[in-house]
Amino acid sequence: MKLYISSHAPNPRRVNMFIAEKGITGIETVMIDLMKGEHRSEGYLGKNPLGRVPALELDDGRVLSEARAICTYLEGLHPEPNLMGVDYDERAFIEMADRRMELHLLLETASAARHTHPALAALEQPQFADFGAAQGDKMRITARWLDQLLARQDYVAGARFTVADITAFCALEFGRGLLKFRPGEEGMAHLQAWRDRIAARPSAAAK
Repeated sequence: MKLYISSHAPNPRRVNMFIAEKGITGIETVMIDLMKGEHRSEGYLGKNPLGRVPALELDDGRVLSEARAICTYLEGLHPEPNLMGVDYDERAFIEMADRRMELHLLLETASAARHTHPALAALEQPQFADFGAAQGDKMRITARWLDQLLARQDYVAGARFTVADITAFCALEFGRGLLKFRPGEEGMAHLQAWRDRIAARPSAAAK
């Protein structure tokens, strides 16, 4: 299998962190340079018509894209350690938590960065600064909700580490780098403590 990724992008990092948590080896990594527009090349669009990363090219030639879908496939191949739920009940609640992190925390963070950071102008044309600023405000609303959730439970989806923690962590790290967002500096002590615990995991070094 070949995994197409790009450095510093949060969605490829989600998959790499998932792979690291699973201890999976043997997947070839192919780097796609977004700033050079390699994701819009004819060759890459032939694999993933939407031109996004990550994408996983299977041994039979099929290409699976979208971070969550790739993780689901890898969970099926390597069930342990379990990161998506052991039965329908737990899977549903973990998926809910993961989708909240993806559709709110990550999307709001990414939208804020893509529309306000000068370095990302090549990827987001046109940039709408007001929209980016509004998304940054919404990201902080989500982060404050998550801070209060983590005051009551150890991990995003409950009592144990799951794929939802990976998504949330990658969102926060993206915001940390491009938006200079530090939860602890904005009164979110529980979220900061959780972030620091996840950052100490070996898988957090996966980029």
